[in-house]
Amino acid sequence: MTKYIFVTGGVVSSLGKGISAASVAALLEARGLKVTMTKMDPYINVDPGTMSPFQHGEVFVTEDGAETDLDLGYYERFLRHSRMTKKNNFTSGRIYLEVIQKERRGDYLGATVQVIPHITDEIKRRIHAGGEGYDVAIVEIGGTAGDIESLPFMEAVRQMRVELGSRNSLLMHLTLVPYIASAGETKTKPTQHSVKELRSIGLQPDILICRSDHPIGEDNRRKIASFTNVEERAVILAEDSSSIYFIPKNFHDQKLDDLICDKFGWDKPPADLSDWQVVADALINTTGEVRIAMVGKYVELPDAYKSLNEALLHAGITHRVKVKIEYIDAESLEVGQSNEDLAILKTVDAILVPGGFGERGTQGKINAIQFARVNKVPYLGICLGMQLAVIEFARNVAGLTEATSTELNRRTSQP
Repeated sequence: MTKYIFVTGGVVSSLGKGISAASVAALLEARGLKVTMTKMDPYINVDPGTMSPFQHGEVFVTEDGAETDLDLGYYERFLRHSRMTKKNNFTSGRIYLEVIQKERRGDYLGATVQVIPHITDEIKRRIHAGGEGYDVAIVEIGGTAGDIESLPFMEAVRQMRVELGSRNSLLMHLTLVPYIASAGETKTKPTQHSVKELRSIGLQPDILICRSDHPIGEDNRRKIASFTNVEERAVILAEDSSSIYFIPKNFHDQKLDDLICDKFGWDKPPADLSDWQVVADALINTTGEVRIAMVGKYVELPDAYKSLNEALLHAGITHRVKVKIEYIDAESLEVGQSNEDLAILKTVDAILVPGGFGERGTQGKINAIQFARVNKVPYLGICLGMQLAVIEFARNVAGLTEATSTELNRRTSQP
């Protein structure tokens, strides 16, 4: 029978639920377990494929072609033996669409369709489908405890915990322990209130992951355990890390994987983290630094280019060099704009132009490509970035001064 670990967040968003969940998955996989992960998003969009990169970052495309949340990229990078599919991510919009389509087909035989049981039953069905065939399924619930959008998901989790029993599921809650500089103290009250919010909807955490940018200390660990009805050993301290790839080792050092195995009654060999140690050594013991200019349209939000950021980081790990990415707004390189970003191009080791959509910013990208060609700076074009490299060469070397793509100008005389 598949065991389920539900992961929720509290106090504020963007605490790192996805990375924390993926780190737990990596530890359990390192103990010989077959692990999968699912992300539930509470927004009404059917999928993130048509959402602005400024809103949601870059989508992750699964091996069966589904456009999904970028957290699934973390899942795949942290898991060696599990690949994500469309089963591993669904939204409120997808759930409501499915239920409404069933109602239109008459599947409910004229019953009044409601959030409970119809929406919650569909959520549970998809959770079970995603976990089928695995030893353990880790299910991340997007949003923050108390959000009205996530209440149907929380209710579905509450029902599943009752149905599965305490030996087959556990709840891991990620929360913030803020540091108040003026008082020189870390405060546990937000964590206490976050757990209180969960309890009000029938959920009691088994494990707390406490995020902070300052050391939390053993006294605060005991205090949090006392006020939240969580075992002291189940209060995991997660202070800021210089790399997300150090987090599995941090959790392992606090015996989080041992705790989970105890709760599920597993007798498994110790986690083999030798591969993770190799990565950590490569990140710590670098032999140099490489600066890469990334010229794009959505550089205000680095997550819009998440796959490229991670690919560059991984290349740096392989070669034991630190990779520093200089983000440059493509429009700033167009004629008449500031020369500050042009000055950055003169100092980098390579230039990368990623994919994009639409005409905005394309001339700035072409100018960056021309700079790379003329000054013999290594250049990597991804998708539109490669297409624009062909256009730049056609215009400035082949003499086709009006050359462009019909995607940008359908009436061009030199397509």
